[in-house]
Amino acid sequence: MSRFVSSCAAVGLIAGISVSALPAGAQTPTYCEPDVGSPANLKTIKHGLLEGYLPPASVPDSLKLLPPPPQQGSLAYELDVANAESTFPLQGTPRWEVAAIDANLHFPEAAAIYSCTLGVPISEEGTPRLYTLLRRTLSDAGLATYKAKNNYQRPRPFMVNGKPICTPDEETLLRGDGSYPSGHTAAGWAWALILSEIAPERRDAILARGVEYGKSRYMCNVHWLSDVQASQVIASGTVAQLHNDPVFRSDLRAARAEVQALRSQGLAPNGNCDLEQRAFQP
Repeated sequence: MSRFVSSCAAVGLIAGISVSALPAGAQTPTYCEPDVGSPANLKTIKHGLLEGYLPPASVPDSLKLLPPPPQQGSLAYELDVANAESTFPLQGTPRWEVAAIDANLHFPEAAAIYSCTLGVPISEEGTPRLYTLLRRTLSDAGLATYKAKNNYQRPRPFMVNGKPICTPDEETLLRGDGSYPSGHTAAGWAWALILSEIAPERRDAILARGVEYGKSRYMCNVHWLSDVQASQVIASGTVAQLHNDPVFRSDLRAARAEVQALRSQGLAPNGNCDLEQRAFQP
């Protein structure tokens, strides 16, 4: 039986029908698709990123979608400054440690960011389709921020307030990379939206972790609050566009099946769950 028929049969069982029972000449339901999936020979693009699902013309235009970043003297800018200052006491705390972990978007480490919230280990070996989905959507959502980033070249908070950041080894790189909007947050929020579809029974917890992921960027003193908020708009638009791609939809279905299978095995997450619990406690 082909993967297409298997996928359709699974949908049919849920609906109480089978593909073979459809009347002659009846159209196949539009939600019944072949399991095309991501190819094995995906290209690696700049900075070691895996090529995304979306062609350049389909990526949301951050420069058109977003207003300019807040200007000095505006109320929005003063809010950015006040928010940054409020995070200074968190340096050296468990929340600061989580912010440093969240900053690492290199795989395989980045795959574990949502593992605790999802409740299963995420790895190339154990969840290959989910692993690929996370890598490819990192490129789609993260790179979607760069038209605005490159245009505005907004200075990052540490360049203004002179305070430490949670990833000091990246300071030189970050100085040359515009702050507005946040590429990390765009990827993190896109992942939260996608994972909430994969595990809808954990939707609220996953989305809450997505909010905390965005907070990590200003707690790390590398982004302003408005950078984070703007990037969530770009992430939402990117995920909406991804649903038009049949390969993404195929990987999404396969990832859901992988997570369900792992959960039935009772395997422990591979994230630092104790640290997250201490960091996120009220």
